Amino acid sequence: MNKKLLCGINSTRLALLLGLIICCSQINAQGTWTPLNNTPSDSNVGVMLLLSDGTVISKTHTGGIDGYGIVWDKLTPDSNGSYINGTWSQIAPMNDSRLYFSSEVLKDGRVFVAGGEYGTGGSSAEVYDPITDTWTMAPNEGQYLGDANSEILPDGKVLEAVLGVAYYDDSTIIYDPVANKWGAVSVCHGYHAESSWLKLKDNSILFVDDGGPSTLTSERYIPSLNKWVKDANTPDSIYDNYAYESGPFLLLPDGRGFIMGATGHTAYYTPSGTVAPGTWTKGPDIPNHYGAADAPGAMMINGKILCTASPTPDSVRGYFPSPTAYFEFDYTTNSFTQISAPTGGDTVSEPCFFTNMLDLPDGTVLYSDQYSPYYYIYTPSGKPLAAGKPTITNVTQKNCVYTITGTLFNGISQGADYGDDWQMFTNYPIIRLRLGNKIYYARTFNWNSTAVQTGSMPDTAEFTVPGNVPNGTYWLYVSANGISSDSVAFVYKSCTTGIDEMATSDFIHAYPNPASKQVDITFKLNDGGNYMVSLTDIYGRVVKQENATAIAGNNTHSIDLDGFAEGVYMIVLQKGNEIYKSKLVVK
Repeated sequence: MNKKLLCGINSTRLALLLGLIICCSQINAQGTWTPLNNTPSDSNVGVMLLLSDGTVISKTHTGGIDGYGIVWDKLTPDSNGSYINGTWSQIAPMNDSRLYFSSEVLKDGRVFVAGGEYGTGGSSAEVYDPITDTWTMAPNEGQYLGDANSEILPDGKVLEAVLGVAYYDDSTIIYDPVANKWGAVSVCHGYHAESSWLKLKDNSILFVDDGGPSTLTSERYIPSLNKWVKDANTPDSIYDNYAYESGPFLLLPDGRGFIMGATGHTAYYTPSGTVAPGTWTKGPDIPNHYGAADAPGAMMINGKILCTASPTPDSVRGYFPSPTAYFEFDYTTNSFTQISAPTGGDTVSEPCFFTNMLDLPDGTVLYSDQYSPYYYIYTPSGKPLAAGKPTITNVTQKNCVYTITGTLFNGISQGADYGDDWQMFTNYPIIRLRLGNKIYYARTFNWNSTAVQTGSMPDTAEFTVPGNVPNGTYWLYVSANGISSDSVAFVYKSCTTGIDEMATSDFIHAYPNPASKQVDITFKLNDGGNYMVSLTDIYGRVVKQENATAIAGNNTHSIDLDGFAEGVYMIVLQKGNEIYKSKLVVK
């Protein structure tokens, strides 16, 4: 988001947020806005992400050395599943400060963030683990990532936009979250600087080249080839002539793409289904000569798009003019309908890039304003699309881990989108359990797919049930982008650990156990030598690993548990071909 600082990041933006609401036209009644009843201690600064356990983390401007923020607030729905009545807390702070950066929820439920147009993290990336509440840095490849775009590839790796040779925005690099390393680089045909990326049904990734208003070319990334191929030209300019911005790019239920431009023009893209170019056609202009110079759009459960727009940039009004208006876009009628602002009235005195949206599992949309602690829920009218309804065919259990199978666990779109500055996709399964009025969310991971519009192809995911869930028979639902399946009966009986109790050994001992701050592992060897000790969680993932040298006789190895989430872990000690295991409870 180039030149955003020209709008001001502090008092100027705060004044815009607190400005008067301007009423200028008749507003059509569509969905309804409801403010959250509880307010976090920090102001939002953009991206909101839905974790796979149903909670939401929201980036703030708090913490760090430069005012761009390292703290994330966390919204947890109440016992009835209500986000409106949800409570706020904080997760562990990031290592680097970031403002306008790429973000992804990974297939194992962790969170990947990279770059930042402002802050200390422009050349770094890190991964958040909700289980251990810790951030792990990725290797620094010396690439400047900026306010880059990203997408999850079919194999779970992340395609990340970077600056190429001579600092032109023309290349991408792949991050492997399992190995925590960077891989192959691919060069684009044009610049991706302020572009919005769209994942299509065939898993290819489309964007419009950013060369200003005169550039109409587009291109697609083909994952199987690790290659960008040229695609067709758009019918109108998408990027404005000042900050070269664009708006959201969303997949429609009929398989077409729909992009909103900063120029006020929109366009539809019909994919070819092969590596051959697709077809672009003109869409309706945004009403009132407004445009989407970095703005959000959220695909709602009724198939319409909730979006915002502001006056198109020009030399008089500036790069990011005010006010912001709110719309619903209906692709079936090819039309925009203006709706009321969250606080009432027609418009709000702020540029549209201040606004942000996130699809929630209950079919609503969470809305935030940058530099404001106030959040709103938009409840759309109409029924959920039948074409996006997941199905459940089976649920099986192994230890404390369940496997669910069915269809459409990834939905028929990626959910919400926002220019190029962050990604808050929700095309992954969310599971909730209902008993009477009580709602509990499970935590899903290891999704077999991050695709969209997969139809009748089988989907699978694993999930665990929180420890506070009582034994009983529940109604289980799975949802994607807020569209829920029918319920199935689910009998839950609590278990203490997903770790095989037969795998434990008397060779090593942990004290104290349970432990909270530190655990001392004692063991006896006939001869000395190098060894490795690891801690794995109930999913078998290594959460900590240390190497040391033992002596012949009694040995003690101390492990710092600071930052570890409560739960059951496995201690694994390996020396040569010998492997010993013991259970550890962290409280």
